[in-house]
Amino acid sequence: MQPTRHTLSVLVEDRPGVLARIAGLFSRRGFNIESLAVGPTEQPAISRITIVVSVEGDLLEQVTKQLNKLIHVIKIVELDPASSVQREIMLIKVRVDAHHRAPVLETVDLFRAKVVDVNTDSVTVEATGARPKLQALIEALEPFGVRELVQSGAVAIGRGPRSISTTQLRSADRAS
Repeated sequence: MQPTRHTLSVLVEDRPGVLARIAGLFSRRGFNIESLAVGPTEQPAISRITIVVSVEGDLLEQVTKQLNKLIHVIKIVELDPASSVQREIMLIKVRVDAHHRAPVLETVDLFRAKVVDVNTDSVTVEATGARPKLQALIEALEPFGVRELVQSGAVAIGRGPRSISTTQLRSADRAS
């Protein structure tokens, strides 16, 4: 069976060691995390971890059940690509000289990216988008000479009114 790509949105208590325990759980099962992004939510004591992993279907369910058993994990949702918005950010430093500066800038503009630093022999570009768009930008800039590249992990959120908002969690806490 071929592994499929899954995006998990995990709400956790903002405590030391939580990320290490979650990453360790994937590691112990032999799964490679393709992308990992952690950040605050609208509630200060809660963080959101977005994890992208390629696994076979049944194995993901086992890991999700084990994640739910961790004491500081509040909620886990698998985000379907069709019903969520997923983005990554990339900084790419491209070699330029006077002759190639204009074509590089045209390529950057074509991808709706922006130049964030200019030097006599390089241009640093910031691009945000889905992974295929960022990969296409890399491929378009490679002929000019990519000097350096850094890319974030995916962040994702459900489309429309449906969400795993922490305000819903606060309401549930008050009811208990």
